[in-house]
Amino acid sequence: MKKIGIIGTGAIAGIHAAAIKAIQNAELVAFCSSSPERAQEAESRFGVKGYSDISAFLAHPDLEVVCICTASGRHLEPALAAAKAGKHLIIEKPIEVTLDRADRLINACQTQGVKLAVIFQNRFSSDYQKLKSSVDAGLFGSLLMGNAYVNWFRNKEYYSKSDWKGTIEVDGGGAFINQGIHTIDLLLDLMGEVSEVFGKVQTAYHQIEGEDLGAALVTFKSGAIGNITSATSFYPGLPERIEIFGSEGSATLEGGKITHWKIKGEESKLEESQIFSSSGAADPMAISGILHQKQWEEFISSLESGENYAVDGPTSRKSLELIRGIYSSSKKKATVKFPLQE
Repeated sequence: MKKIGIIGTGAIAGIHAAAIKAIQNAELVAFCSSSPERAQEAESRFGVKGYSDISAFLAHPDLEVVCICTASGRHLEPALAAAKAGKHLIIEKPIEVTLDRADRLINACQTQGVKLAVIFQNRFSSDYQKLKSSVDAGLFGSLLMGNAYVNWFRNKEYYSKSDWKGTIEVDGGGAFINQGIHTIDLLLDLMGEVSEVFGKVQTAYHQIEGEDLGAALVTFKSGAIGNITSATSFYPGLPERIEIFGSEGSATLEGGKITHWKIKGEESKLEESQIFSSSGAADPMAISGILHQKQWEEFISSLESGENYAVDGPTSRKSLELIRGIYSSSKKKATVKFPLQE
């Protein structure tokens, strides 16, 4: 039985709490917030101990795993404290908002010998895993192009009611790093590493520091190319979509479901998904917690078996590096090459 504590008490923390409580070999034992009031509220709501002091939280009896659900640019400090205390970590995306902060976090976990996972729950949908295994098996032939579109909408209150969303320091930017990163992670998992990118971002609808729309042209190390768009200004918001084009076939994953599948010489047949997936196209909380639960189950299994975990720190860094490259390219008005030098 893995005893788990959560740092942060926002809406996403509730999704993690529900996922943990649904797992037989996991137990939620504590919450931590910088606010004593929020810590007390979490204690009452979830029926576990609430702390407003991170040292006391980390000293909770038998605590083994810490889940960090703070604002994106506030992952590093509690992660360093937890790693130093010997706790395994699972962190909400993105891993952090700059490569330097991400690297410090990854290195601390490696030094302390604790496991690190980052939440990219969409990797665990049955349709995505079918697509991934088919790409890896070469069913689509040589990959020619991979596109990712996250053309979503957030009303103006989404940002105005938050003290960190859309800020450079704490959110890291806007639509790409907060909303688009899940789909970008899947695209990289399918297409492989990036050699260069040309990007353009702008703020057109919301009064925020970060971008609310942008586009990028990506060249992969394989020679394939791809298009990426991400937005929170496109009313009413469309389901996120990935398109894969190979020499032997093509496929589309939209809103977590395969909507197009064609391979040369095979009859096109779409099957119903066994696991419900949902899109946050217009509502950030319109996501199912089922995939969070599946990722938690996989992570706990890796802790018990000692095996490597696929969605680890270095893997999760790749989507951050590409997004930072898009931002850099937009600022320089030039193509940026990888590995990225910030």
